[in-house]
Amino acid sequence: MSVLQTLILSIVEGITEFLPISSTGHLILVSELLSISQTEFVKSFEIIIQLGAIMAIVVLYFNKLIENKKIYPKILAAFLPSAIIGFILYKFIKQYGDSRIVLVSLFIGGILLIILEKILAKIKIKNDLTIEELDLKSCLLVGLSQAISMIPGVSRAAATIIGGMSVGLSRSNAVEFSFLLAVPTMAAATGLDLIKSYQYFSAQDIKLLILGFIVSFTSAKIAVEWLIKFMKNHSLAAFGVYRIILAIAFWIFIK
Repeated sequence: MSVLQTLILSIVEGITEFLPISSTGHLILVSELLSISQTEFVKSFEIIIQLGAIMAIVVLYFNKLIENKKIYPKILAAFLPSAIIGFILYKFIKQYGDSRIVLVSLFIGGILLIILEKILAKIKIKNDLTIEELDLKSCLLVGLSQAISMIPGVSRAAATIIGGMSVGLSRSNAVEFSFLLAVPTMAAATGLDLIKSYQYFSAQDIKLLILGFIVSFTSAKIAVEWLIKFMKNHSLAAFGVYRIILAIAFWIFIK
């Protein structure tokens, strides 16, 4: 990987990590556009730079994480399904990065986002719960939703936001819970990959990882601040439309 390729992938990661459009899917597609081979280092790079994006959440929500201990059991309960499934399927998940799967997931996920938004609007769930008011069963359901996002192209953010709204969280609280849940989830994914792969990194690889970390942190912070404002007055349907258009355009013009 060149420095330019590193910068591009890191910006893409930071922008897409918390939007319901699949950061993993975008990284796979962009890597294909840039003719970046999916080597073991590249696969690790795409996982590890997510930690930079996660640090943006830690910075933005630092006071809440320090002062509000009541949310910790909720985050832990929602984290457990992904932790267990991710640990068991680590090798399979890391090796399974086919762009065709990404395109299908983006397309189907886009349709589902639009449909689910319409369903949630029609059944009129009383979406006024805060994160603190969720029971552990509801948190586990959100966690199971997150586990589905291990399929490339599904989107962790989309799965957890929809999951949160389905159990009664307000839209803004569902987005916030998605942010906070990302911290242990992606930290664990990064830690697991580092433990299994660090011995294969060269000095140049480490420099690229540090650069990727810094750039993904910066772009993620900007994206999160924008998404918080956007979701106050908009639904997820716009992201569903984007996913469908991207999948069709990539399939027609690139594949």
